[in-house]
Amino acid sequence: MQLRVLGCSGGIGGVARTTSFLLGDRVLVDAGTGVGDLPLDALCGIDHVFLTHAHFDHIACLPMLLDTVIGARRQPVTVHALPETIATLQVHVFNWQLWPDFSVIPDADNGVLRWAPIAVGESCDLDGLRMTALPAQHTVPALGYLFETADGAMAFSGDSADCPAFWGALGRVERLRALIIETAFSNREAGLARVSQHYAPETLLPALARIDPSVDVWLTHLKPLDASCIVAEARNGVHRIAALNGGQTLDF
Repeated sequence: MQLRVLGCSGGIGGVARTTSFLLGDRVLVDAGTGVGDLPLDALCGIDHVFLTHAHFDHIACLPMLLDTVIGARRQPVTVHALPETIATLQVHVFNWQLWPDFSVIPDADNGVLRWAPIAVGESCDLDGLRMTALPAQHTVPALGYLFETADGAMAFSGDSADCPAFWGALGRVERLRALIIETAFSNREAGLARVSQHYAPETLLPALARIDPSVDVWLTHLKPLDASCIVAEARNGVHRIAALNGGQTLDF
């Protein structure tokens, strides 16, 4: 399985795109602004979207995706998320004011959007890919995800501060090859990271001691103005740590 990074920035500007990953051809993880760079045929081929949480930088392109592909879909696009995330999007986005409710378009029995609630620990099997919801700690209800194939596994933290349950779940994963983990702020803004429930390098590095040093660590959600500083502060010589980049692909 290949993961393609459509967006991994904590902001916009130039080539920066917000969080979205494409697994194979059919599965999106989050739907940030990077989704908008996909060609039309690729957009039409997306069957599943797994959301980590409801913040705008992670769902910005979901409304436009549904509007774009409606004429090409014979089956709905299934959006997997926490019940709290679904409720937020129903009330504040797909509410006929900010955006139409695509769960009842073109009609109530054949909506192009199908909601699929998921809870921490639950898994979904999709053609050789297993998606498992992992715990996260953020300012709103949030998830991380574990991606598994017969060959290996990769984890994604979503937006999260230090979450012991997340690291405990990773400790039970066999053949974990890589971890994509958010590190939104540099150490000079560690106070802001704590308030907004994100990592800074000073909180990330002690947390990484809980996993095997052989696991590749990819930093995501870096604030654009501090990206190089965050990476420099996070490199500790123990784990293989690098910044994720838009357009990058990872195999697992």
